[in-house]
Amino acid sequence: MKLLILTGMSGAGKSKTMKMLEDNGFYCVDNLPTKLLSNFVDMMLQMDDSPKYVAITADARNPHIAEELSDELGEVKKLTDVRVLYLDSEDGVLLKRYKETRRLHPLMVFDSKLDLNSAISAERNQLESIRQISDYIIDTSSLSTSELREKLLQVISAENDVRMHLNFVAFGYKYGIPSDADIVFDVRCLPNPFYIPELRNLTGMDVQVRDYVMAQNDSKALYKRIVDYLECTLPMYEKEGKAQLVVGLGCTGGQHRSLTFAILLSEYFSKKGYITQKWSRDKNKNVAEILSR
Repeated sequence: MKLLILTGMSGAGKSKTMKMLEDNGFYCVDNLPTKLLSNFVDMMLQMDDSPKYVAITADARNPHIAEELSDELGEVKKLTDVRVLYLDSEDGVLLKRYKETRRLHPLMVFDSKLDLNSAISAERNQLESIRQISDYIIDTSSLSTSELREKLLQVISAENDVRMHLNFVAFGYKYGIPSDADIVFDVRCLPNPFYIPELRNLTGMDVQVRDYVMAQNDSKALYKRIVDYLECTLPMYEKEGKAQLVVGLGCTGGQHRSLTFAILLSEYFSKKGYITQKWSRDKNKNVAEILSR
């Protein structure tokens, strides 16, 4: 049995994600008391017709989640294969979502003195230790429903593939660093195609931009250093059992230099046998867009 524990910030999309998991054949259990996790898994494994894929939510509705989940994970790992998926979102986006739905934040139910801003901040602090041990982190701040489904399918697929999945995310620093990035490389030090009139309105998807960026000696040197670093560290991540690595490539606007590097790195490591994905987070002003492989 493969177990996926779904956790993260309230309002980041756990309910929607659980429905997607159910549509993809998962037996889903919402808000199981964390202290019962290992007992529940043991019971499921002893059933004659136990499901192959199980998803369980664990979140701030359990006030002791941080301590209990850490202890229970150790026990569950003795019984079956388990991964933790953490859904995150920016504070401003969470505020907007709660105001639109007019629902109370779970922590406000437990403590009526908290306002929404304080509840979100308290929850983020409460879950930080869980975020640190999560196998997958998805930032849903700018994702549409279809894009969230695409990211989720990557997680499901990663669990069935031998090689680690590599997601190369191009982003603009003026829009902030992706919260789900495991590693971030800053390529703002390279010559910017934005200042070339005929390249300004193009992106790294266009061969003219990629040719300009990679014609620079500094670009070639930096690209080689990034490749060398990843080739050195990827086997270490795989040895530690990491199934997916999100590599952020950042420039000013996320359209030219970073996208060039994301595409080239994705192609390079795909040839090395890794499952790769290239993602332009800010190509259309904060609207995430999956690129064709």
